[in-house]
Amino acid sequence: MHGLLQGAWAVLLCAPVLVASVAATVFVVRRRALAATGSAPTSSAPDGGDQLFWDLFLGSCVALPALLIPALVSPWAGLVLAGAAAASGVAAYRGSPRFLAWRAARSEERQRLSAHEAAGVRHDELLRRWRGYELDPACSIDYPALTDVRLPETSALIKAMRTADQLRIATHKGYPDAVGSLAASLAAAERAAGIPAGVPAEPAR
Repeated sequence: MHGLLQGAWAVLLCAPVLVASVAATVFVVRRRALAATGSAPTSSAPDGGDQLFWDLFLGSCVALPALLIPALVSPWAGLVLAGAAAASGVAAYRGSPRFLAWRAARSEERQRLSAHEAAGVRHDELLRRWRGYELDPACSIDYPALTDVRLPETSALIKAMRTADQLRIATHKGYPDAVGSLAASLAAAERAAGIPAGVPAEPAR
């Protein structure tokens, strides 16, 4: 009975450490393997073997004592812990790709939202620049070509503005590119109208 209690205490104390260390080690090794598979070989590739050794060494430094000490106290505790370690290793190996894919998707979504927000700021600046030509009577008189949709540059500008507006509302991933096209179209329309470079009109008040 005394040995049974000692084994139970050994399992309770060492199981979290053993399971966590094995799962973390397998996850790190699996992540490096997946990254190496998905990337082109580089001149630093030989260092991968050293990194694998240190990953396994550090994981073993934690996992082996957490397994061997309870096994010396009670053989059945060692068997239970060995089973738990194997289960955690298999779970980490199988779950690593899904977890990494989920994390990559979240990172990509954050980057997309950040790019969309930056594009929105630039979009607003371009619209204010355009309104300076559209609403200022003096600009309409000095540069009538900029509001003449019969000209190819102005027609392209209007289409680019419409596309950017539509993609902004839909939060489309192509919105930043549409804003870039709008900026290029506005610059082309300004050149065609004879507006000096770097001298945009001020918005009408």
